[in-house]
Amino acid sequence: MRPLRHGYTNQTLGDGAVVAKTYAGPDAAPRLERERTLLTRLRGRLPVPPVRAAAAGTLTLGFLPGVPGQELLDAGHAPAVLASCGRLLRRVHDTPTDDLGLGPAGPGTVLVHGDFGPNNVLLDPDSLEVTALVDWEFARLGQPVEDLAWCEWLVRAHHPEQVGALDHFFRAYGGDVPAWPDRRAAMLARCEALERFCHRWEPEGPGVLLWRERAAATAGWR
Repeated sequence: MRPLRHGYTNQTLGDGAVVAKTYAGPDAAPRLERERTLLTRLRGRLPVPPVRAAAAGTLTLGFLPGVPGQELLDAGHAPAVLASCGRLLRRVHDTPTDDLGLGPAGPGTVLVHGDFGPNNVLLDPDSLEVTALVDWEFARLGQPVEDLAWCEWLVRAHHPEQVGALDHFFRAYGGDVPAWPDRRAAMLARCEALERFCHRWEPEGPGVLLWRERAAATAGWR
């Protein structure tokens, strides 16, 4: 087992056959259980990894092939990668929610991934089609703009040279794109939620300061 790239909150190890994800930080046990439940119930409906075991704070998943979307963005494939992300997100938001264990759905609510973006999408490096959507620990029922805006935030924050390709993401998702003030408000709400998460983990620690800085930068975007 070796550490996998692009893990930021939890410890994730893999050996090419399975992936072992050990949860860290606040609400580790509920986050594990939420992800285990959703992966089990979404298997066969969305491209998610199979659950192999769950014990002692670690969720063991079957390995799925693919390259993280963020690497393919940097390799010059932004239009195709973001179009694949848009089509995938439409499938997520169209998923029936009655049997997912997330509670009753309110008006306009959908299954929200909670950390949707190219960082959590694996794609075939040749066809650029999606092979998996991972990291469901923050999933919940919510408004579509939450995932739409967060994917945009990830591109703006970490791949600013690819912002022009976001049109491919929104077109592939389909429907009306939420207005910029609504998208930025959703981005700021998520930044503030992550600041609170980090504060619970380490009050006034580096994570708190980082998310404050990111929220301030986001507030200045036009």
